[in-house]
Amino acid sequence: MGKITKKKISPRQKMINLMYVVMMAMLALNVSSDVLKGFDLVDEKLTHANENTARLNEEIYKRFEQQYDANPAKVKVWYDKALSVRSMSDSIFALLDDLKLNIVRKSDGEDADVRNIRRKDDLEAATQVMLTPIAGRGEELHDAIVNYRERVVEMLDDEVQRELVLSNLNTDVPLSAKLMGKNWQEYMFESMPTSAAVTLLTKLQNDIRFAEGQVLNELVSNIDEKDIRVNQLNAYVIPNSRTIVQGGKFSAQIIMAAVDTTRRPDIYIGDKKVANNGSYEMYCTKTGNYTLKGYIEMLDGEGQVVKRDFLQQYTVVEPSATVSADIMNVLYAGYSNPMSVSVPGVANNQVSLTMTGGTLKQTAPGKYVAVPTNVGGTAEFTVTANQEGRSQVMGKFSYRVRKLPDPTAYIPVGDSHFKGGKISKKDLLSAHGLNAAIDDGLLNIPFNVKGFETVFFDNLGNAVPEVSASGDFTERQKTMMRVLSRGKRFFITKIRAQGPDGIERTLNGAVEVIVN
Repeated sequence: MGKITKKKISPRQKMINLMYVVMMAMLALNVSSDVLKGFDLVDEKLTHANENTARLNEEIYKRFEQQYDANPAKVKVWYDKALSVRSMSDSIFALLDDLKLNIVRKSDGEDADVRNIRRKDDLEAATQVMLTPIAGRGEELHDAIVNYRERVVEMLDDEVQRELVLSNLNTDVPLSAKLMGKNWQEYMFESMPTSAAVTLLTKLQNDIRFAEGQVLNELVSNIDEKDIRVNQLNAYVIPNSRTIVQGGKFSAQIIMAAVDTTRRPDIYIGDKKVANNGSYEMYCTKTGNYTLKGYIEMLDGEGQVVKRDFLQQYTVVEPSATVSADIMNVLYAGYSNPMSVSVPGVANNQVSLTMTGGTLKQTAPGKYVAVPTNVGGTAEFTVTANQEGRSQVMGKFSYRVRKLPDPTAYIPVGDSHFKGGKISKKDLLSAHGLNAAIDDGLLNIPFNVKGFETVFFDNLGNAVPEVSASGDFTERQKTMMRVLSRGKRFFITKIRAQGPDGIERTLNGAVEVIVN
């Protein structure tokens, strides 16, 4: 056999290869336009809710100013705390606004508009702004949230309110992310589309305004308004959440600030009296912006009826869910593909996933392993969430199913993979034989080598093939290696390998080994 030469690739084939690489990149980065539009809708609703909450909080600040003017000595301690809450809240709110603008500018350029994002599916902008080693601002945001949360919780005596704020501003990282070595900011923003990152920051702003309102309502309840001015008594609605997924339940506490705990007020929604245990609940069946409106009546110390109106705006949004393949946006037939699923506002242990076109196994809350079967077909996933004891479909997703790509053969030398070229005789003879694996930065999948052929050349240049029926070198092959002098070479060809999908394949090409 003469010298083996590498076959030249035609310009046409090079172009086909390049188009394939581009197609793979587009598949890996594909994000549904419907999902991105969904983020825009949620962001719009959250922004509107933030504006409404800010107006309600501002009314409480105005009341504090009025009460302080009427009785500075009695109100000062609570008024000072309210001002500190305003300063802290406005500061972190402005930080979140600045981060949103920076991310959109990184995606769309200096003329970017946060309300009109052009490159919604850009996966690099959020990562660059939040996670770059020197200039990344993810740690700054994390520390700001932790500091705000700790200071705000110190001002809350009510355990339920404390738990709500701690839950909304939680910065713990799930165990699965910890095992991958991720911190909070990497877990939240790594490879996050620009549209999703902006929505996430808007949601954090919503949590900040909610926490601010919780503190203000508790501070104002510490003031005995009867001693200052009787007509400053007002009614308040404290919802557990101002954004409700369609089909979910709106829950709220309805109270009167500085109320006498020995008396129960009468509560009216519209003109209908409701149970006066201070709680109100209803199911939300349609999306949109709504207003909870009514009034509270009670007797003051002189036996006079005191009536105060209340008004609370809230938003009901469409159900949404996210299912992602942890490797890329395709699934491989016969292979255990790791999957993640989440629903905003619903705990992972209340979310379930089902699959058609393969088998599915749950490994942890929100984590699954999918094994599709139909190469060239699709795998269908359905996300279901348990809300208020009811099961509700939150979304359906489809993934294309492909065959696992061919692995690369190599000779294991210590911790390295020798894939061809020069190698010392010592390293060559110390190797057991041949291994194969896919290791391209996305996949790391070992294959089982079922057999291969070595081709040596005698002194007359004749090819001397030797077959191994496993992944190990035969004694005959090792003997032929030992007699090779420096600069001599042989080839490993006809490599047969079997992957986790059970498919045996013969690899193209050969491994050239040159004794150094």
